[in-house]
Amino acid sequence: MSAAAAQKPSTDARNGSAEPCEKPGAGLSQPGDPHRTDGPGKPARDDRVSRMGTASIPMLITEFAIPAILGMLVNGAYNVIDSIFLGQAMGEIGLSAATVANPIMTVFLAIAMLIGNGGNALAALRLGQGRRDEAERSLGNTVSLSIFFAIVIALCAASPPVLDGLLTLSSATDEVRPYAASFIRIICFGFVFQCIGMGVNNFIRTAGAPNRALVTMLIGAVSCTVFNYLFVIRFGWGVEGSALATICGQAISCATVLWYFIVTKNVPLKLRLAAMAPDPKVLGTILSLGLASFVVQAGMAVVSFVINLLLVKYGAMNPIGADDALASIGVVQRVAIFTTLPLVGVSIAIQPLLGFNYGAKLIGRVRKTLWYGIAAATSIGVLMWAIVHLFPEAIVGAFGIKHQNLVEFTVFALKVQLMMMPFIGFQIVGSNYFQATGQPLKSIILSLTRQILFLIPLLFVLPEMLPHVLSQFTSLDAIYFAAPMADFLSIFTTAVFIAFEMKRLGKLERGEIAAKF
Repeated sequence: MSAAAAQKPSTDARNGSAEPCEKPGAGLSQPGDPHRTDGPGKPARDDRVSRMGTASIPMLITEFAIPAILGMLVNGAYNVIDSIFLGQAMGEIGLSAATVANPIMTVFLAIAMLIGNGGNALAALRLGQGRRDEAERSLGNTVSLSIFFAIVIALCAASPPVLDGLLTLSSATDEVRPYAASFIRIICFGFVFQCIGMGVNNFIRTAGAPNRALVTMLIGAVSCTVFNYLFVIRFGWGVEGSALATICGQAISCATVLWYFIVTKNVPLKLRLAAMAPDPKVLGTILSLGLASFVVQAGMAVVSFVINLLLVKYGAMNPIGADDALASIGVVQRVAIFTTLPLVGVSIAIQPLLGFNYGAKLIGRVRKTLWYGIAAATSIGVLMWAIVHLFPEAIVGAFGIKHQNLVEFTVFALKVQLMMMPFIGFQIVGSNYFQATGQPLKSIILSLTRQILFLIPLLFVLPEMLPHVLSQFTSLDAIYFAAPMADFLSIFTTAVFIAFEMKRLGKLERGEIAAKF
């Protein structure tokens, strides 16, 4: 929809009346507004927000997606960086320790996304409605929630029975357990930096500054790499050094995020102490909107716990052995997550565009944003698939795996697990769409399909069935065949939901039904 068309009167989708809708972002200062406080010749702080309802959608997606994708890759680099340095310095035992810690770290990421994505989705909707005060209250309550969860996690880390229980749940072998415990304990105490640094970073993008959002994450990842080299390679601090390096990088990123909302002038949203006062209604909305993102990441954690359990069980029955199986699939999981992050980046990039235009009742722009987002994610998925299939040995070798049999096993597992990569973007963007438009239940259901409803049953069933059907595969081989099968089923389910949503948007556009958010 063109900028001119966006300003034409349209039917109010909320009450079905024929009265003109408000302009996108009504309530925010517009160009020519006599109450603008910016100096002569300077763009108003709200121009970069209100343009989400008027500017070219492909241009907006490109502007928002490039830094968002790079930002997700940078954020995902923390785990990859840890694994590479630990693998190079300590060999398979270092990789095994990182694999055991991975489910717990994924839970931390899930909590950060629960808070950050939920708060950001609410802020985008409110900005689209022109209710800046409520958007700032969402920002403040997001920071308060982050601090609360950080305190809870720190207390858990200080309790030896809790930490020992987590290690047992993550299938830590006796040899790996002490290394994994040291790593996890340090990460727990620094969780506050990850939660604020990553969660609140999304608000910078919604404030119309996607490049600034990228810079805050890039600074943290570069710092993490430098500290990992110093602590792990130069000082020889092992897993403790890698965990400390991660915390230092996240702390620096967190500081730059807070600086933007507290110190930087002329920004659409400010972090104010009054807005941090817990508001039960706002907190409830944040958690409900963020639950879909939490389910995605928590599902990954549950899958990691299950996979570790099965790897120890079937690895012990295989010449590879349990510890090497953990190291190998740990590499596959990290590469799989890392290659998926750009697709998540696209979904995050279009979230404020979807939320703003849905809040402003510009349904044509909502529909167009969704399809452009799906096209972008699919293109990136094809690229990632090609890279993995062209350079698998180089990717595996970067993690320090040197034994030829283990290299061959890891390469084959990597290719099989990422078989559906070209189509996964459709599922991720489709699921996130419902979160961005205030339909958390649908988003949660779709998020559960890929990680819980389909994958976990397949993980338990395939190792028992596949060797009997195809004798050339072992039960250990069957573990990584479960992922592409679950991907196919979840993609089909998402397609059904999107088909019904297109019909609902048509009714909404015609004023036949009301939008609730």
